[in-house]
Amino acid sequence: MILRLPRITGKWYRLMYKNKKGCITFETSVTCMKKTDSFRLLLVVATISLLLADGMAQFVPLNGKDSLPGKCIDISRIKLVKNITTEISTAYFSKKMTLPAIYFQSLQFYPGLVHKKTIPNDFITKGAVMRFDLCNSGDSAFSVYFFPGLYYDHIKLYRAWNNKLEELPRVLPDHPDSIGYRLISLSPHDTATIVAELGFVKTYTINMRPRLISPEYFGSFIAEMTSSPNESQLMTYVFCGLLLMMILFSIANFLQGANPEFLYYSGYAFFLGSMLLTKAMLFYHTSKTSYFLEGYLDYIMQSLGIMFYMLFMQKYLDTKSEHPFLHKLYNAGIFMLLFSAGGYTWFHYFTDNFTIENAIENVTKVALLIMTLIFLVYSLRHRKDKLMRYLFWGNLCLFVFSLFSQLIIMSNTLARQLPGIFKSSIFYYELGLFLELVFFLMALNHKNRKQLIAQARERERLKADNQMKEYEKELAVFKAQEQERERISADIHDELGSGMTAIRLMSEIARNKMKENTPVEIDKISHSANEVLNKMNAIIWSMNSGNDTIDNLVSYIRSYALEYFENTPVVCKVNTPENIVSKELTGDKRRNIFLCIKETLNNALKHSRASTIKIDFQIDEELVIKIADNGIGIDLQHIREFGNGLKNISRRMESIGGVYDIKSNHGTLTTLTLPL
Repeated sequence: MILRLPRITGKWYRLMYKNKKGCITFETSVTCMKKTDSFRLLLVVATISLLLADGMAQFVPLNGKDSLPGKCIDISRIKLVKNITTEISTAYFSKKMTLPAIYFQSLQFYPGLVHKKTIPNDFITKGAVMRFDLCNSGDSAFSVYFFPGLYYDHIKLYRAWNNKLEELPRVLPDHPDSIGYRLISLSPHDTATIVAELGFVKTYTINMRPRLISPEYFGSFIAEMTSSPNESQLMTYVFCGLLLMMILFSIANFLQGANPEFLYYSGYAFFLGSMLLTKAMLFYHTSKTSYFLEGYLDYIMQSLGIMFYMLFMQKYLDTKSEHPFLHKLYNAGIFMLLFSAGGYTWFHYFTDNFTIENAIENVTKVALLIMTLIFLVYSLRHRKDKLMRYLFWGNLCLFVFSLFSQLIIMSNTLARQLPGIFKSSIFYYELGLFLELVFFLMALNHKNRKQLIAQARERERLKADNQMKEYEKELAVFKAQEQERERISADIHDELGSGMTAIRLMSEIARNKMKENTPVEIDKISHSANEVLNKMNAIIWSMNSGNDTIDNLVSYIRSYALEYFENTPVVCKVNTPENIVSKELTGDKRRNIFLCIKETLNNALKHSRASTIKIDFQIDEELVIKIADNGIGIDLQHIREFGNGLKNISRRMESIGGVYDIKSNHGTLTTLTLPL
């Protein structure tokens, strides 16, 4: 019980009541009472007096560090997730001191968040403290998971109690991504002031978003954070596929011709692809692997990849004999990257100075951009060399997009002004790498063609020397030469075919440049490419065994339907059950049901003249999906003879053991039924 005696001291006191089972604190407040409440006040005072006389209770005055009666977070009312940013107070302290020793001495708490954006570099190596009040108004014990945000490698919870901090047990969820969560439990009608001691991973992307999560919703919360890839991640996967192709191509060339430059290029593609792939796969994961990658390994892999690229350029351009200046420049770059990786490792593991560690990374990236700029100026002076021209344009694209990527990293204001995928710094970096790869392939094709021409000329010379000696052998050599030329011609044709992969990208670039004067053909090309990508996404979704559940199907259909009617005059309403039974549904069934719904929504938009469409899900022993609109209805007697849409829906449902029904009912009502 927390009691205030206004007539005596005007202070708050906590009544500690001890029963046979231990110590229980009743969080009940007694404030100034009116004269009409005098009997009630006498009853309370008499009860407390008896407890004090028997030695079963004592008054303990509260100080500023304890929780006072008033606003607290009722965990019994948290059904899903609650953001507690406005209910907390925060402070920072030096890691050299322990929190319990200084909590009641020197910590200065501030309401809410001290830093509402990313944490400044000079605070990363400090300890952070969050303080908030919890209560449980229910008649049974309740628990919640505390989640301060991403990239916290140290989380310790205390309960502020009688001028002391009592450390709470370290209880983690039974999940691979669990190190960023801690369980807090309260008894019935209990209150507590919780103090969270936090330590940061050494990275520049940390922010505070404290949340309390219901244990029943925890699995869905993790899935929502980690299993819904965005456009940037999809682009990363595609680009990593291209890098894998280049790794295999480079290794094959190395094994065939023992050219070390291709081995260096495979190292460049491997480290760069590994960095991008792991960042995409572990995005928003709270695991030791994710923290290690974000805090240290990604920069090391990027540095190793760029070192291999410089070694490749030295061999590929034969800089030692052909371009001595570039040879020295790349040697300086390799030494700088080795020194940077060593200094970065030292400051990361052996010091607490994250400001210098982050400065090493940023200064190195800026130095690499300057080196790229020097290469561009040098290659302009040798623009008569076609190989250098290809490399110039590739490095120019990489320079421009890498510079913009670095600007987004260093400026949060710029990132917030950009829409969607364009907020991601990695998107621009990957775009620059992709364009650099395209121009590299063109340069490689040019170099191979020159080598093949030189080899053909050498064979022609040898053939001319032997013509006078052996005519028959000359004819045989001539035929072999013709076959070899045909093979070379076919190889060149195949190599040029790889340039077709850039059609979609080029059409988008052309449309952006032409703006209002964009030809209709370019829009059609871009639209067709987008259609193919959308279909590919649906196929990937259907093939992923991780999506083989009814709740995933319902979520996907709901998301698709709302997005499909977003910019149309039709209002779409989707009604789903509150609790969806977790049952497995194979990819073939999911795909056919989705395609049936997609065809039905398309027909409704084109032919129904409806203003409202409603989708209802019923899940019991069978899955029933009803799609109703308020349009003109359907005349089943006058359906187009050659229309295949409804026939396809019926055939698809029959193929998976389901039933399809359509009828007019103040509009059109389509029912899809699938036994579970």
